[in-house]
Amino acid sequence: MNIAVAQSGGPTCAINASLAGVFSAAQKSQKIDKIFGVINGIEGIINDEMVDLEEKINSDVSYQLLLRTPSAVLGSCRKKLPNYKEKSEIYERITEVLRSHDIGAFFYIGGNDSMDTVAKYSSYLKDKGIEDIKIIGIPKTIDNDLCETDHSPGFGSAAKYVAVTVQEITRDSNVYSIPSVTIIETMGRHAGWLAAAACCIRANGESAPHLIYLPETTFSIERFLSDVKDQMSKHRAVIVVVSEGVKTAEGKFAAEEFQSGQKDVFGHVYLAGIGKFLEKLVAAEIGCKVRSIELNVMQRCSSHIASLEDIQSSEAIGMAAVETALKGNSGCMMTFVRESNMPYSYRIDTVDASKAANSEKFFPREWINEAGNNVLPPAYDYLMPLIQGELHAIMKNGMPLNFVI
Repeated sequence: MNIAVAQSGGPTCAINASLAGVFSAAQKSQKIDKIFGVINGIEGIINDEMVDLEEKINSDVSYQLLLRTPSAVLGSCRKKLPNYKEKSEIYERITEVLRSHDIGAFFYIGGNDSMDTVAKYSSYLKDKGIEDIKIIGIPKTIDNDLCETDHSPGFGSAAKYVAVTVQEITRDSNVYSIPSVTIIETMGRHAGWLAAAACCIRANGESAPHLIYLPETTFSIERFLSDVKDQMSKHRAVIVVVSEGVKTAEGKFAAEEFQSGQKDVFGHVYLAGIGKFLEKLVAAEIGCKVRSIELNVMQRCSSHIASLEDIQSSEAIGMAAVETALKGNSGCMMTFVRESNMPYSYRIDTVDASKAANSEKFFPREWINEAGNNVLPPAYDYLMPLIQGELHAIMKNGMPLNFVI
């Protein structure tokens, strides 16, 4: 049979490593003939836009470049499939295109919303009695908010970028003798995993970040100002890390006046602005030197500081997905199951994709201090294994070389 693989949702440093894993395992299998890459996610199936990956990944050098290239080389989409019982023609079209290419297994690499696509199409196949097409979900998200898996491919590298960047900002902030506050805004709509990752620099003896605010706790402006003043009495340069999605006791985003209010096709509000909001607040209420830094999309694709553990495990889960499909499984998402922290070990398993679709895994409240302004030691135990190791770039003209289709 032939197989197809697509990527969906936001890009990461590791989504191409999972693609590489699928490609590698498929190439080695005598049961698989052609390996198609789908352009722009599920939209590429509907529009019948595919490439023969063996023509593109045609040497060990190109494979190694693919492992090291950030973003999604096949392109992405954020298309929400309707209920097939209400609009079955889209599902019929997907099936028609897959069959026209003799595709017996379709691999979808993505996050919460992508698993919604896997679950819906799997239900359609079951209801129609179609057994010659399998669909497998491969997890991906820097937010680390996918349920049913210990962690999500892409998170380890994003966490490492956040930690290293906060450490560099700390070095910069400590240069001057005057008191200062630096506020660093990370992604994280409802789950604070990325902001929490800043705590990793304490493993190297840093006292910063002095304050960490996550969406899992209620954010109070009055308490924030009190926290900052308290830390200023102890540190000349105070470093604050805050998730973009922190909310007040009323359930509103703390920086609501800085939000556009616009939503994507899945109903998610576009967020940004909490850092600038808090900068203005500190300037007005405390009056010290203050700046805010929004890490923005750099968190997703900074492959120069990617975690080797993240890349290797992302490749491994892609390879395992192929084995899962060849065993006749469908409608499932691949998962990591952690077995120990020290030494770090895990196994790869599966779960029904519907259990991960449209749901979120939150940062554990028991890993946050009572005051809600910092994280506790169990967070280090969980985070540290995920950021280990480096995958050195292949350089050209003094810059990393990327794989491009």
